[in-house]
Amino acid sequence: MDLSLLDRIAGRRVLVVGDVMLDEYLWGEIERISPEAPVPVLDERSRHHAVGGAGNVAANLAALGCRAGIGSVVGEDGPARTLRAELEALGVDGRALVVDRERPTPLKTRVIARRQQLVRIDREERRPLAPWAEERLLEAVRGCLGGCGAVVLSDYGKGVVTEGLVRGITQAARAAGVPVVGDPKGRDYRRYRGVTLLTPNRKEAAEATGIALTDAAAVERAGARLLEIVGSEAMLITLSEEGMALFRRGEPPLRLPTRAREVYDVTGAGDTVVAALAAALAAGADLVAAAELANMAAGVVVGKVGTATATAEEVRAFAGAATDPAGRKVVPREEAVRLAARLRAEGKRLVFTNGCFDLLHVGHIRYLQQARALGDCLMVGLNTDASVRRLKGERRPLIRQEDRAHVLAALACVDYVVLFDEDTPLELIRELRPEVLVKGGDYTREQVVGHELVEAAGGRVELIPVVEGASTTAIVERIAALYGRPG
Repeated sequence: MDLSLLDRIAGRRVLVVGDVMLDEYLWGEIERISPEAPVPVLDERSRHHAVGGAGNVAANLAALGCRAGIGSVVGEDGPARTLRAELEALGVDGRALVVDRERPTPLKTRVIARRQQLVRIDREERRPLAPWAEERLLEAVRGCLGGCGAVVLSDYGKGVVTEGLVRGITQAARAAGVPVVGDPKGRDYRRYRGVTLLTPNRKEAAEATGIALTDAAAVERAGARLLEIVGSEAMLITLSEEGMALFRRGEPPLRLPTRAREVYDVTGAGDTVVAALAAALAAGADLVAAAELANMAAGVVVGKVGTATATAEEVRAFAGAATDPAGRKVVPREEAVRLAARLRAEGKRLVFTNGCFDLLHVGHIRYLQQARALGDCLMVGLNTDASVRRLKGERRPLIRQEDRAHVLAALACVDYVVLFDEDTPLELIRELRPEVLVKGGDYTREQVVGHELVEAAGGRVELIPVVEGASTTAIVERIAALYGRPG
């Protein structure tokens, strides 16, 4: 893959049109049963919001460095105001959002207790847009096409992406020389005629063609059939762990094997694929280069827990990590905080531990393996070299921080490593808000830094027994005894 494409993407304008929605996560505790009915009573503790649907495509474009805009129809309500604020925080231009007072803003509320999702409550309209709203949205889209490098049609089947809207957008985009990438929904793909490229997944392609995609030959038949139905320039079928298949008119099919080295969660990967394709096309890339970038970006996001985005820096690191997949697991502090927030939003359990990890030994390995088993994601806080020197003296650490972080990240049981420069991880724990805080059995609960913060938030402290005789000090003393004197 030509990594210079990532530089050319920066600043390109891409407009996303489709079903935007607001995702709401409500956390609480259940300690009693209602006297009114045999149902649990949830005491609400906190709420979190994130953009969903077409909004997540826009978030992915912004993460890649594009100037993303979004066009959709929202209500005149609280969720719409929250949605606009979330989009603004991401740097997404919301000028093409049309207000329909009779149509509520799509809201999906997930109720979570003890890290388990209890119920999801959907508030949405699935009927097609009113004619006036369709026309007003089309006018807004036409007004945004100037200087736009690509358009994405993100169809979640909620009624915004009507056949008339698709026809109007593709005609206007064709006149302006702007490619249109569609993420389809439903069985009848004839309504997407005019798009440059569609990105169905295996299940969607099977439903649209009536062909079970059980082998490579079936995939090729489905791809050819979809090109015939849609009349598009190309078709990209995503095949989960089998990668992607690109079909172009007059060209043989191109199979792109998956680039993911570890798959934690495929949530939102389709949004990343369509965003990366559009970003690449906006930068003037051909279809093959665009598909390669999309495949790489998808490899980044499925290696994260929960709905995620891939930054240009992450894709660049991932592309160079064919022989070094550990490097992308060492994250800046700001990214670690974002990852922790995303985990909470998905109801996942974050486990945190910390240490110097100077000369990694079997005691460390067994400790980290047991810590990982306590939740969904293990994040390790690692003392910087300066921090280690203050704690252990000028002769330590023996191994520099970059190398210590890399060795830790190479362990399958470690999901992320984040460096901290303070003497203790207290502030980092305050920022990450882990559900499980882990230390060795040579500590007492009261001695564990940050135990008050974690327990006050409903989390817990776990102490893991140490391996007798396994310590960095013991290794250093043995080396000194064996090699410290001549002869």
